[in-house]
Order: sequence, then C-alpha cells, then structure tokens
Amino acid sequence: MSDTRAAYVRYLGGESGHRGFFGGTTSKTRVVFLGVFIVGGMVAMILGAGLPALVVAVVGVGVTMLATARTHRGTVLERRRKRARWRARLRLGTDTFVPYEVGAWDQLQEAITRGTPDEKRAAAGHAAAMRANPDGAEGMGWLQFGPNVPGIAWHAPVGEQPYLSVAFSVSGQLRGMETAAALTRAATGWGQFLARRAAPSSLIGDVQTLTRVLPPDSARQQLWVKTRLDTVQPEWTNVQRESFEAQKLSYDEVIRRSSADAMVQRHYVVVSWPLDQQFTDAAGKFGPGRDAWRALMATQIRATERGLDDARMGDVRALTAKQTTALIRHQQNPHLPIDLTRTVDPLAAGIASHDEFSAHVVDGVDPTTSITTADGPASPAVTWWHRTAAIHGENLAVAGRSPLWCLDLLIGRELTFIRSVSFHLHLVPAGQAKSKARADLVRDQAGVLADQQKGRLISDDSTTRMSAAQRRTSDLAAGSHHHGVEWIGFVTISAPTREDLGQASRQLEEACATGLGIERLDWQDSFQSAASGTTWPIGRGLRPSGATLATRAINRLAGRSEKEAIS
Repeated sequence: MSDTRAAYVRYLGGESGHRGFFGGTTSKTRVVFLGVFIVGGMVAMILGAGLPALVVAVVGVGVTMLATARTHRGTVLERRRKRARWRARLRLGTDTFVPYEVGAWDQLQEAITRGTPDEKRAAAGHAAAMRANPDGAEGMGWLQFGPNVPGIAWHAPVGEQPYLSVAFSVSGQLRGMETAAALTRAATGWGQFLARRAAPSSLIGDVQTLTRVLPPDSARQQLWVKTRLDTVQPEWTNVQRESFEAQKLSYDEVIRRSSADAMVQRHYVVVSWPLDQQFTDAAGKFGPGRDAWRALMATQIRATERGLDDARMGDVRALTAKQTTALIRHQQNPHLPIDLTRTVDPLAAGIASHDEFSAHVVDGVDPTTSITTADGPASPAVTWWHRTAAIHGENLAVAGRSPLWCLDLLIGRELTFIRSVSFHLHLVPAGQAKSKARADLVRDQAGVLADQQKGRLISDDSTTRMSAAQRRTSDLAAGSHHHGVEWIGFVTISAPTREDLGQASRQLEEACATGLGIERLDWQDSFQSAASGTTWPIGRGLRPSGATLATRAINRLAGRSEKEAIS
C-alpha cells in the first residue's frame, strides 16, 4: 500500500508466508517431524540402537516428505486432518446448528437430568447442536446495538485476541466507464486509507473488503411503475382498459427481461480494532468502564468514515447492529431481503443449519412468498447450500495485476450464481514489514547462492520467492511512506440445490484459473459452517503472523502511554 502514489500494475502471488529459520516457506509440521526423526535417530544410534534406529529414522523422514508434499489437492496430511475433523464433528454433534431458545434449552436440561438413558442421549445431542451463535460468528456479541447508531460488534473467539468491528456500507469508487486517471485516483485513495491506518499509533488492526453479488431486487422498479400508472377509472371504455392492461404487461416484461441472469453488487468495508493494551490506554482518556470504549469508538468511526470518503468510496454509512445482522442472515438465506431490518434481532444472527463435508446447508423460509396451508397462509420452506474457498498468495500465479484484476470474479457474466467475495488485510507498520522483508531477502539470496556454488539447478520456487522479497524491500525503502500488509481472500458461493452447488463450484474454479490466475482454490471442507463466517461482515478469517523479536522489544521499550497525557 502507498501513502503517496499508486501504480497501474503490482505483482502479487508466489509467497505463502515469511521464511523459516532454514529458509523457504516449508510448513512447520514438516520441519517438526523431520527434526524429530533426524534428531531422534541420531540419539538412538549414539545410545546403541544401531541399524534399526537408522531404518526407523529414514522411513520416518520419507513418510514425512510424502505426507507433507503439496499437490493440486493439498497434502496427504491436510486431507487426513480434514477427515479426522469431520468424524469428530459428527461424533460430537457440532455439525448441526439450532438457534438458542430459553424454553427449549430448559426442556433439554430437564431431560438430561431426569430422563431415561435413551432420552438423556437424545437430549445431549440436541443440546450440543443448540448454540447462541453459528460457527461462523462464534464468540460474537455487541458493545453497541441500539437503533440509529453504528453497531459495534464485540468478538472473543476461542484462542484468538478479542477485537471490536464495525461494518460500513459503501457504494464503490468507480461508476460505469471511467478514465485511467479516475482509476489512478481511486487506487491512490485506497492506498492512502490503508497506509494511514497501518502506522504504529493507529488502533486499527485489520480491514476487510466485502462484495455481495446477488440478483437485482425489482421491488423499487415495480413500485415506481405502480405509482406512475393511472388508476382504472369507472368511465373508461373497453379499449382504454385493454390499453392499460397492455401497458402493465409491457412494464412487467421489461422488468422481467432486464432482471434475467443479471447480478448486482453491494459493497462493504469492515474495520477491526484489537482489544490490546494500546486500545485500553486510549479508552482510559475518555473515562472509566465501557462507556469510555463507546466514546473512543465514536471518534474512531467518524475518522474511518472521513477516511473512506477521502478514498472516494462513494456513499459511506456505518451499519447499525440490525443492518449488520440482516446482512448476515441474508447471506445464510438469500430469500431474506438484505435491507429488511424491522424484524431482525441483533442477538439472533444464526439460522438453523447443518453441515455436509463440502457444504453448509441452511434451512429457512421465503418471507416474500405466501402459500395456503391447513393452518392458513404461511411462508414456504427453502434450503440454501453454501461452500467457501480460500485464496492464498502461494496459489496465485506471479503476474502484474491492475487494481481491477478481480473484476471477472465480481461481475463475470459466466458466473450467474450468488456469491460473496471478501479480502482480509492485516496492516503491518513499516518498520516491522521492512525487517521481515530484509530477513526474507537475505535467506532467499543465501539459498540461491548456495545452490549456485554447489552446481545445483535453481528451482523456480526459489527465484519466485527471491523476486517477491526484492519487490517488497524496494517498496518499503526509506521515504516511500509504504507499509506492509498480510492478506487472504475468501469466496462463498450459494445455490438452492446440491447439484447447482456442484456446478457453481466447477464454474468458479474454471473462472479463477483462466481469468484470474488463481491456480488452486482451497475449499474449506469439513468445517464449511465456520468458513461461511469469513465472508460475513465481522472481520473473521485471517490470523496474522507474530511480530519479530525486535518489534516486541521495541514495543516493550515504548511502554504504556502516560496517564497525565491528553491523548
């Protein structure tokens, strides 16, 4: 990201993370197992185990190399891990989600304590399925969820740092056909927005961009036609009545044809504030308790809105808790209108669902349609199938990309299914990013030099990593006003049937491989319900790499802000 300029082309892809101690980006699992077998074999031979210890060590090293070798379907170990996770979920009953209800929970607890053995087992299974939040929003609550105020979500996921998040609705930077200068200004504005929030003094940690691609809602067009057509008058002749009906049919035909196979985009930006010592120190200047948190967040939200305005994001609005929840519920059941907030409870974001190995299946109703039943009018039951894939940097072909490189994924004509596209950005201060870039470059150059001196053929992976580290080092040069970023992308596709979901999966893979240079989509199978949350407006999906030892030391030396300081 740049604070001063934007280039038309940037090189992305080829890197899966920072280099390890031994160079390269080998997985920690492979390094640990290789170390265990090699060191264990050496120790065993010293202690007199002899040839059997050597054989075990060699076989262990070979099995480790095979089990952790990367293929177009991932590693053998990853596939085994997915299968084990899926079996564990089926055994524990966490593959099903039922929204929490006080009355139903009390009945289950009563059956668990006083029922027969069969009733106890059945009640325990139902209790495991009943949870306050769906898996994609586990540990989520609200710091502020009143009407007509920005909704501030409070997250405390198990094993992760707590944080606050706010979702902003934006209309986007570009409208129709724009000039190259407009594209440059848009890219520059977005780079400035990110760079100014990556500074060490900023309280913001992550930024998520979210685009919801869905069929157009023709309700407004139909209302427009209805209010502008003359009402039927009693004195009209048959000819006038026939003309009136023809006009109605004509408008209905226009709306139907213009909506067929058409897709529209809704854009959002989600900003996250980690609840660390820096945040609590800043909040302490506003007073004690949670009211101080809300006061600090009010200033942060206003500053973010101004920043998004300066970034030419169009119409910027902070979503209320009801609007955020309505969007989450719509993403689970697209039949629910995305802007319908009147009946939404911010504390009930989940809809009853269950998981298959490769799908998150949501059971809901279509409130826009009514059918007649024995008990009277009712909304018909509907089912939606969802599947989420991750886009990793290592699976992205190294190539020059313009700011519009994802356009085919957002508005591609061949992709007619509903989808959510989200990119998570973890902002890294320039000093920390520069230190890691230099370390990566030194290790890559050392590896290439060692191969040259030994006369070995230099692999494409080595040169690709080294060129990527060189570009990062150049971008982070002193005076550039650049900062670092760690990123990951997610795509969730939705379809009404299992067959449609399979077809949409194949279409997405083909479009990503041919038009975007994404060599492999990492389908988040065995935990698809949790993966759905990565494309919800709640900032889930990216665990940043840890800070370097030097960065942690500098942060220790910086200490806490002075109590007497104004800010």
